[in-house]
Amino acid sequence: MTEKHIDDTVDLDAKDEAMKTPDMKRFEEEMGLKSIWRGVVTETYKKWAKGEKVYTREKERIALYVSEEDKQKWQDFIEKQESMTLSKLIRTAVNFYINFQPRIPALEKLSKVSHDLKEPLTIIKGFSQLLLDNYRTRLDPEVQAKIKEIFDKSIYLENQIKKILEEGGSENPSLYDVFIVDDDSATVELLTSYFQFKGIKAKGLGGGDDIIKELKEANPKVILLDVILPEIDGFKLCKQIKTDKALNKIKIFFVTAVPGYEVDKKMEETQADGYFLKPFDFSQLDGLKKYL
Repeated sequence: MTEKHIDDTVDLDAKDEAMKTPDMKRFEEEMGLKSIWRGVVTETYKKWAKGEKVYTREKERIALYVSEEDKQKWQDFIEKQESMTLSKLIRTAVNFYINFQPRIPALEKLSKVSHDLKEPLTIIKGFSQLLLDNYRTRLDPEVQAKIKEIFDKSIYLENQIKKILEEGGSENPSLYDVFIVDDDSATVELLTSYFQFKGIKAKGLGGGDDIIKELKEANPKVILLDVILPEIDGFKLCKQIKTDKALNKIKIFFVTAVPGYEVDKKMEETQADGYFLKPFDFSQLDGLKKYL
């Protein structure tokens, strides 16, 4: 190294030092890593500043705890599934859980399936994070975006597994996310198809005296309830559900052609959570996601 290069390096180090905040200095003392390099704040420091987990050694990463045998099994599986990309595998796994979870009554079976899914998920998530953390500046933007997509979907799958296990271990797990109580078969079919397309478990009911019984068996998270039903008044049914200790946590939204001002008069009495007036726009239903 020439004398000029040494001087340049010293100047850069001095500039870095001058730019350091007290938090940056504390980070370097605690982690033994640089907070700024050649005038650029490091990604590791940014994560630390946000309160995110920072790895000081590669072996701490969960992906590297996977045995070589398991890694080879994963590679063999991928080679056999020629048309199966990682993102497609994640989507397929999520759809499988959504569609078949109600048919797996035993928690032991759920735990076994969860374990089998989490093994490859650990590798997907871990190595995606490794690539993003260590090679971000070297990756083509499109490749980087694809890896980020895979990582995000692995997080989504992880949350789905957690959600299903929590439901499976509860005393009264939800067999359906949404119940649609409406005597208009066209409306029931339309809404059921819409929710199923979104990956949401939905069931339609035309009314009848056994609604309360079905609700207790299925324990949905949301009910879309018509006001005018052949055998029972929708307002009365809503009030009945909301005063039942076993059902009162279910969110109820009226879906009706009754004028809005008439529905407004009944909201406090029935304890309903909201309403949609027919004809409705599907975009209005997006607000239900937070309850599902």
